[in-house]
Amino acid sequence: MSLAPLQADPVLLPETIARALFGGGDLAIWQEALAAFLGAFVVGNIMLAMTGVAGPWAKRKITAAFTDRIAVNRVGPAGLLIIVADAVRLLGKELIIPEGADRPAYDLAPLVVASSALLGFAVIPMGQIFGVNLMLADPEIGLAFVFAAASIATLGLAMAGYASNNKYSLMGGLRAIAQNIAYEIPLILTAASVVLFTDTLQMSGIVAAQQEPLFTVAGITIPSWFAFVNPFAFVLFVVANLAEVGRNPFDVPEAPTEIIAGYQTEYSSVYFVLFYLGEFLHIFLGGAIIATVFLGGPAGPFLPESLNFVWFVIKIWAVFLFTQWARSAVPRVRIDQLIEIGWKGMLVMSLANLVLTAVIVGVML
Repeated sequence: MSLAPLQADPVLLPETIARALFGGGDLAIWQEALAAFLGAFVVGNIMLAMTGVAGPWAKRKITAAFTDRIAVNRVGPAGLLIIVADAVRLLGKELIIPEGADRPAYDLAPLVVASSALLGFAVIPMGQIFGVNLMLADPEIGLAFVFAAASIATLGLAMAGYASNNKYSLMGGLRAIAQNIAYEIPLILTAASVVLFTDTLQMSGIVAAQQEPLFTVAGITIPSWFAFVNPFAFVLFVVANLAEVGRNPFDVPEAPTEIIAGYQTEYSSVYFVLFYLGEFLHIFLGGAIIATVFLGGPAGPFLPESLNFVWFVIKIWAVFLFTQWARSAVPRVRIDQLIEIGWKGMLVMSLANLVLTAVIVGVML
């Protein structure tokens, strides 16, 4: 496998829209802004549509399958209209503001949580659908940007816990801060081990570096996806991602049996919907990062490059399925155990992986 990055130069979605609307040549600022807005609108609605299916319907179906129960099956075919029913039910509820709440922080917290996940998708290479590249931007610091965008959600959780004027909410916010700090560092260190191989933070470069074959067994070619090149780092990243998206065994910040619902205890109606939406957007964002950094991005067999967006969707839904399995099958750990696992376990292993990777790359170079 070549350690040098294979630089890609994708035609981004805003560029494609600008060419379709305004033709070639130099564009005015308002034309570039309009093309960027329309591109963000397309990508955002794709992710919101998948989240709308995952939250009200897929989550229940998957959990029911794991626990041998019957999930929603009475509202529409296969219960699919529960998506519409839940939207009407939740948005129709009264928005109750707790007495003594800090209104600016209370009102902004759900928006911060949901929007931070959507912001992260701006630099994710989602592949092509009918030849149109679904990528909004490809900065040289793409990987750092996506982690920075995702980490903004921690601020939203802290704001919600503090502003609700509720001790259980405050405890949930503090737990969220402690958990995210403890697991974001191993998450970033593990991703840094991939950067040592690719020598770039650019997301398209990381995907391009995984396109070469790793080896061939019985006529089957194994690609140089970093899940195969460094499976230990892949496992570390997947486990740390569970903590980042708040899935078992790391759902302590909103543990219903201990602190009711943690930071979102005092939220209802559209505010609760935004928190719920943000939760699943972050799960899909985590899946998108895993797919990009460890699973070759949108690459996959049997489909032409012009339709490889399908593989990207399959990969992030596979990560979603894993998080729901963990939610159904893995017991929650205590907050002290969670912090100990993060600082004494995940941090040490991620540092060891980073050092070992640096040695291997140094020897190979």
